[in-house]
Amino acid sequence: MLIEIQVNGSAHPLDVDPGERLLDTLRDRLGLTGTKEACGRGECGACTVLIDGRPVVSCLVLTARTRGAVETVEGVADEALQLRAAFADLGGFQCGFCTPGQIVRGVGLLREGLPPGEEALRRAMSGNICRCTGYVGIIGALRRAEEARA
Repeated sequence: MLIEIQVNGSAHPLDVDPGERLLDTLRDRLGLTGTKEACGRGECGACTVLIDGRPVVSCLVLTARTRGAVETVEGVADEALQLRAAFADLGGFQCGFCTPGQIVRGVGLLREGLPPGEEALRRAMSGNICRCTGYVGIIGALRRAEEARA
């Protein structure tokens, strides 16, 4: 099936299998390996990308059905510079496996404005599981990045 997909500001014409997942297209065809596969069931958020600015787990999206501009962790890297620095400064990551998905979701939230209050922010990030940090550094990093943007 011939399609054209917009990823990180570039058009990519591709011949894809109708059942091919966006995650596999990004990693295997486009070499964008920052998007990680962990659960493969849409439960952990490691494979989060933005489609038209909205966070989506790419392991559940078929490439052939993808409509809109896709942004990966590589595509938001410059915009996320302050967020990435805050993650490092505040211990927002340990093993780092979930970090790309956390950063991508965080960028999406920062664009629209973080919800007020820690509990609301934790809920907004709840689709991204971290098994190492306990989320204190992640929440702190998001707030610090928000302050830096203001």
